[in-house]
Amino acid sequence: MPKAKSKAQQKAAGAALSAKREEIAEADLQGASVEMFESMSEEELEEIASTSHDDLTETAEDN
Repeated sequence: MPKAKSKAQQKAAGAALSAKREEIAEADLQGASVEMFESMSEEELEEIASTSHDDLTETAEDN
């Protein structure tokens, strides 16, 4: 399963997951979370969103 590579990616996955679960409106999504919502399953989003953020950089470019 995929793991988040940055805190930004983890946050985007969390937003997309919330939309998949109908906790927020799909229209409220922005940027990468829109693409994640459309292309990933709830299980994939949950895996990325639940990645421990202790060792993650703020953005993937920091890696």
